[in-house]
Amino acid sequence: MKGFAAAKRGDYATALREWRPLAEQGDAEAQFNLGVMYRKGWGVPKNDGEAVKWYRLAAEQGDAKAQINLGYMYDKGWVVPQNHVEAVKWYRLAAEQGHAKAQYNLGFMYYNGRGVPENDAEAVKWFRLAAEQGHAKAQYNLGFMYYNGRGVPESLVHAFAWWNLAAAQGHMDAAKYKDIARNRMTAEQIAQAQRLR
Repeated sequence: MKGFAAAKRGDYATALREWRPLAEQGDAEAQFNLGVMYRKGWGVPKNDGEAVKWYRLAAEQGDAKAQINLGYMYDKGWVVPQNHVEAVKWYRLAAEQGHAKAQYNLGFMYYNGRGVPENDAEAVKWFRLAAEQGHAKAQYNLGFMYYNGRGVPESLVHAFAWWNLAAAQGHMDAAKYKDIARNRMTAEQIAQAQRLR
């Protein structure tokens, strides 16, 4: 607790003193926090190699935040060699713990066939899990899948419903596509879409 309070007020030296011994003793949360400190250069010299080291230690213990960070690093080739299969592995571990951003990222990997065979039904599954937690990009993508009938039966009603939710969170593309869908829908379909969520 002291480490979080110190970090929140910008006292990274105290946070480091609290977290380093815990991290070295195997505390996954402290390991993740050290990874963030090294990634951002908070109270320590910025060191991407150290960030990866601490993220990996935490991720291997099941820390979902560390798993998604490590997955993103492999996905983008940041500090580590780009490896989409490895990215999928870490995204999946975090996604299976219910982490919405990891679920979205895993859906995106299935949608694009990166690190896994392209599979629209799997993309929909993961987008839906994230969308149901309020993840705006997942809501937008799920609307797109319904609009185009990819992995699900084509449905303007469902597309509109998901785009409406994403647009309410400020997702600009969702607002645009919601309007496009609305122009193709009857008043009854719009009312039905608004009742879905």
